[in-house]
Amino acid sequence: MMAQYLEIKGRHPDALLFYRMGDFYEMFFADAEAAAAALDIALTKRGQHLGEDIPMCGVPVHAAEGYLLTLIRKGFRVAVAEQMEDPAEARKRGAKAVVARDVVRLVTPGTLTEESLLEARRHNFLAAWAEVRDEAALAWADISTGEVRVCPCPLSRLSRELARLAPREVVVSEAREADLAGIVSESGAALTPLSRASFDSAGAEKRLSALYDVASLDAFGSFGRAEFSALGAIVDYLDLTQRGKLPLLRPPVKEVPGGTMQIDAATRRNLEITQSLSGGRDGSLVAAIDRAVTAAGARLLERRLSAPSRELGEIRARLEAVRFLAEDARLASALRDDLRRTPDIDRALSRLALDRGGPRDLAAIRTGLAEAASIARRLSGDMPARFSAAVRALAGHEELAASLEAALVADPPLLVRDGGFIAPGHDAGLDEARQLRDEGRGVIARMQAEYVAESGIQSLKIRHNNLLGYFIETTATHAERMLAAPLNEVFIHRQTTANQLRFTTLALSGMETKILNAGNLALEIEKRLYEGLKARVLHAAPRISEAARALAEIDLTAAFADLARGEGWTEPRVDDSRAFEVEGGRHPVVERALTRAGEAFVANDCNLTPGETPAIWLLTGPNMAGKSTFLRQNALIALLAQAGSFVPARNAHVGIVSQLFSRVGAADDLARGRSTFMVEMVETAAILNQADDRAFVILDEIGRGTATYDGLSIAWATLEHLHEVNRTRALFATHYHEMTALAAKLKGVENATVTVKEWEGEVVFLHEVRKGAADRSYGVQVARLAGLPPAVVERARVVLEALEKGEREGGPRRQALIDDLPLFSAAPAALPKPARGPSKLEERLAALHPDEMTPLQALSALYDLKSILGD
Repeated sequence: MMAQYLEIKGRHPDALLFYRMGDFYEMFFADAEAAAAALDIALTKRGQHLGEDIPMCGVPVHAAEGYLLTLIRKGFRVAVAEQMEDPAEARKRGAKAVVARDVVRLVTPGTLTEESLLEARRHNFLAAWAEVRDEAALAWADISTGEVRVCPCPLSRLSRELARLAPREVVVSEAREADLAGIVSESGAALTPLSRASFDSAGAEKRLSALYDVASLDAFGSFGRAEFSALGAIVDYLDLTQRGKLPLLRPPVKEVPGGTMQIDAATRRNLEITQSLSGGRDGSLVAAIDRAVTAAGARLLERRLSAPSRELGEIRARLEAVRFLAEDARLASALRDDLRRTPDIDRALSRLALDRGGPRDLAAIRTGLAEAASIARRLSGDMPARFSAAVRALAGHEELAASLEAALVADPPLLVRDGGFIAPGHDAGLDEARQLRDEGRGVIARMQAEYVAESGIQSLKIRHNNLLGYFIETTATHAERMLAAPLNEVFIHRQTTANQLRFTTLALSGMETKILNAGNLALEIEKRLYEGLKARVLHAAPRISEAARALAEIDLTAAFADLARGEGWTEPRVDDSRAFEVEGGRHPVVERALTRAGEAFVANDCNLTPGETPAIWLLTGPNMAGKSTFLRQNALIALLAQAGSFVPARNAHVGIVSQLFSRVGAADDLARGRSTFMVEMVETAAILNQADDRAFVILDEIGRGTATYDGLSIAWATLEHLHEVNRTRALFATHYHEMTALAAKLKGVENATVTVKEWEGEVVFLHEVRKGAADRSYGVQVARLAGLPPAVVERARVVLEALEKGEREGGPRRQALIDDLPLFSAAPAALPKPARGPSKLEERLAALHPDEMTPLQALSALYDLKSILGD
């Protein structure tokens, strides 16, 4: 056996080998040590190899999916070796014959299909990047849904595209592995090198034609050599990992460059579109606005937010459909009720195609098609064009749905081997076998009663297990009676355990044969019927997939409409201009958090329409006042509008945004040897080198990571470049108040500030954006709010006053003032000031109870309070 294990392991050196032994997957040698540590399970040993103990660990087959998920998340790949024959067949070859085994599947991050291994509301993409001469392309597929896409992708765009797709695994040619490792790692995906032969474009074209059973792929679009290469590499890798049983893949769709808003990796991270800065989904835009009631609708939402459209007709069609459902709340509610009952059809289809499905997947198709018909009926009549197309995809499945309804029970089991999923009356042969099987159970019960009467032992039972079949069991206290005449002539002794004796009879053995044959026959008939139903479903898979896409589209549209009604969002006016005008704009994620805390969000206007108003706002104001929120909310409003959603504002006019750039906040990138300032400069350089006049740019605190005058000069030059060269719409936040002078020099720049109030030494943030410039940053006050020791805050105030005075007087006097500052270490720490008690006015206000006062008493109290204020 160990020789067989080592031979199979030798073919898969980079994967943990799950070696099937009965009801367990066993692992040996280094695999066992790695798996035991990763899974926190016991490490044992089994025999010896070359004089050394062989480490071993194992996991139960029935619970393997949970262990697989843990291993995949920890970066492992797993080769699953199954028993390819019945152990009884192996024993026929001799007592020491080894059961034939082989790897039936390689489990990798990008090839998961099991429901328990996937996130229901997210895609699980496998991507491949290929380069053929001067062309390059990126292809990606989700084998759990069958989606396949490809687009031209030069190396300079690869990082941006991987950030958009967030694939779990990226396949590359082994010749480019070293060059691409950093880019793929930055995206969070696993990197898998394949041989150059897997990327051969001529072989790839033949591979794809065979997969889709067509003579030419021209019917699917025009593909270049690099695109063929990337698509072919995905198919080759799936053939390798699925051991020749390819998943159900839709025809490839070619994405046109420039069809979607371009968003780089840094901007996605800064705006927290699909993932928060902490790394999870909570706190992201998608989590804040996800009201889809189906998993497919949620996946579509993430795709739309990751790649907002630039096609004006497409955007307007989406908004028209959202408006229709926003205005018809009753229809929207009914549709959402239907959709809640709709299973994940795409993933059920995928499991069936890979033979990893079961009766419940057939039931999911049945239920999904039935709900699709109901939704199609609801959407009949005068509908937006987008719904009319969806209705055509939802209709025409009645025959298949009726067949599945007639064949399956209401709640089938998960696995085919469990049986009992075919409805009574569907197949006469099955009904006959079941009747015999079920009557046999009744016969067994009657036989037990007869044996109790014959033996006089009331505790006698007829039981069953897989080893002995049916047997008669009594406790050991009755051993003498059962083994003595005349009972020993009827009851044949089979086994003795610690507390029981087990017997059989000739009649029981004969009945067992009949019952087992009937039960096995019934299960075989069910398996045959299952295969027939599965074949019918897979034959109709292309049209079922179209229905699934239509259901996802309707779900997302209804979710956007529900969001608009519930949150007071408005339909944006989107056109081909360069306008950007928002009245009463809000940040959807921050507003949601404030609402949960019982606080209100302060809405603000923004107008960056070139020609009518300056296209760049230079925003000043203190930290904590809301500058970053204001910047981000306007970027998200543009993104939401082009994704086809209503937006969080009273009114919005958005001219098509081609690119979205955000440079907000920074952190060290130690793994790549970059300081905070270097990260900031690299991201700023990307904006200045790429932004066109249709871009929307938000920049926050450019130049703060270096010396004051260096930073000011960089920020100054950056703003001039955006204005003169990029000519883009932009929000530029800064603490360099000297830059406000640019508003008088550059026609397209205007000053704006976030207002604050000072009251008794306290800073009150009003979060209101108005025209004008801030005169100070209130940094010391914010430091006090953050909890710095009072002595540090007071020292900072003294230093600030001295520096500001020196700045005003300049020259040698400024340096002398700095030199005269006493050392902080020589000054004792000041004690915190005692908390101020409530004023007389506050005490009187606290004592009032308006609900208990008459109008006259209230007026009297008001005069009383005014007199106190006068004092």
